[in-house]
Amino acid sequence: MTSRPTTRVATALAAALVFATAAGCSTRAEDDGAAAGGGEGGGEVQTDVGVEGDTITLGALTDLTGVFAALGRDITNANELYWMENDVCGQYNVELNVQDAGYNVQRAVQLYSSMEPEILAMQQLLGSPINTALAPELEADEMNSYPSAWSETLTLIPGTGVPGATYDVEISNLYDYAFDQGLLADGDTVGHIYFEGEYGANGLEGSQAVAEARGLTLIEREITPQEQDMSAIVSQFAAEGVDAIALTVAPTQTASVAAAAQAQGLDVPLLGSNPVFAPGLLQGAAAQKLKDDLYVASPVSSFDANPELLEAYEAAYPDAAPSLGVLVGYGMSAVMDTVLDQACENGDLTRAGVLEAFNELESVDTGGVLVPIESFQQGESPSLQSFVLRPADVPGGATVAADAFEGEFAADLAPAD
Repeated sequence: MTSRPTTRVATALAAALVFATAAGCSTRAEDDGAAAGGGEGGGEVQTDVGVEGDTITLGALTDLTGVFAALGRDITNANELYWMENDVCGQYNVELNVQDAGYNVQRAVQLYSSMEPEILAMQQLLGSPINTALAPELEADEMNSYPSAWSETLTLIPGTGVPGATYDVEISNLYDYAFDQGLLADGDTVGHIYFEGEYGANGLEGSQAVAEARGLTLIEREITPQEQDMSAIVSQFAAEGVDAIALTVAPTQTASVAAAAQAQGLDVPLLGSNPVFAPGLLQGAAAQKLKDDLYVASPVSSFDANPELLEAYEAAYPDAAPSLGVLVGYGMSAVMDTVLDQACENGDLTRAGVLEAFNELESVDTGGVLVPIESFQQGESPSLQSFVLRPADVPGGATVAADAFEGEFAADLAPAD
């Protein structure tokens, strides 16, 4: 298990966020009203896997060495930060069992098998292909899990809480913003570069839906995560007269696209799904191009709106350069907290009890850290809203260009029952 940072953060941070569910607000460590015995009416709490004495162990299967390493590090640090200052039902501390899969599916499957007997639930599971590969095990193990991924396919896994809009809904909201701001017009041509697999495919579905609705010509280019030089694709896009480039890739590819567009004088907006950007890109040669042309659809806001969280993170991790993954990690931990508190109040902190509490969830409000979560219904986007962010020389590397909103295409991509 990982050790917790020794630096304590202000308890005011926890009070700054409100987590609402149908059953009420989650209990904080500083609250003195929780029944010592736990459970409804102070009775005993039933437990099984991942609860030992007064400690709950949660899993974090992340990427600390692969293509999303920067994102994975910040999400994991924020998971740990949240649980430093929060407990469950006033009686259980939470520890994380953190494992690095390096965005490798085979390694992730092996690591999950080794950590599964020790954990109550998965606080973090990074990567759409990894979540998909583990879907049968997650369901069989009755595992409540929160992916650092937003593919539509993940909403089909029982007990999986995607922390925001799915990629197709998310990027459709960004198109809506682009039309509204005059960055795109009906009939324009868009080139979309996307990763093979669930992440890229789901983002592409959003582009395809918008293209059909607004008469766009869509040029599709699939790549693998190992392909890093985008100059040839950008040259093809330039030759075909694209009016925008859509991206469902990693930050490395985003930087390459921006550098190639800059070198070729291709002055068009770059429209990105939320994982495409990391603040480290602003230290590269294409920094100004990114600040001028990149627009990112996001399930989280920025540190502008969450200064207490930034202060707490920098106190706990003084050597880190925080990205907006911090907000993702903190927000998904808040959702887990809500579920665990409800399970504890129900008197059932078994895996089955946690899953039941998760399924009872009707809404979650994280005080503006995450987009509003309506519910976690199988096969539906948990939210229809997205923020729009722009790269900037600020902590986290981005500012909010548009607060969370639902675009005109979102409901058609994620119809309610």
